[in-house]
Amino acid sequence: MSHSNAQVNKEEWKAKIMDALTQVYDPEIPVDIVNLGLIYDLKIEDDGKVYIKIGLTAPGCPVIDDLVYTVDAVIRESVPAPDVKVDVDMETQWNPMKMSAQGREKFKKMYGYDIVEMWVQTYGMPIEEQRA
Repeated sequence: MSHSNAQVNKEEWKAKIMDALTQVYDPEIPVDIVNLGLIYDLKIEDDGKVYIKIGLTAPGCPVIDDLVYTVDAVIRESVPAPDVKVDVDMETQWNPMKMSAQGREKFKKMYGYDIVEMWVQTYGMPIEEQRA
């Protein structure tokens, strides 16, 4: 049963995967990882292999293995990928600027304040590190 000649519709797969990942919640902040802006990279190869790079809101997050497992499982449920690789980016520091407008709103409803405004007041605007 080989459907290797079937063309993988990458845009459709990406949409399906991103949609499914809105069901995956960050362990630290109860907003889904898509709206938190934790999907740093998503690549789909011609043969349907999926590569995803995710960030963490808290470095050294104890539930990282659970998160990787969940993301992997959710992707496999949403598309018939022959292979899924979940990479966790420990280098890129997450900040609330990465959140979607929807994510900010969700957070505001839950906690009664805007995490982005608070972040800017506390830490100033993030200056992207100059990487040579």
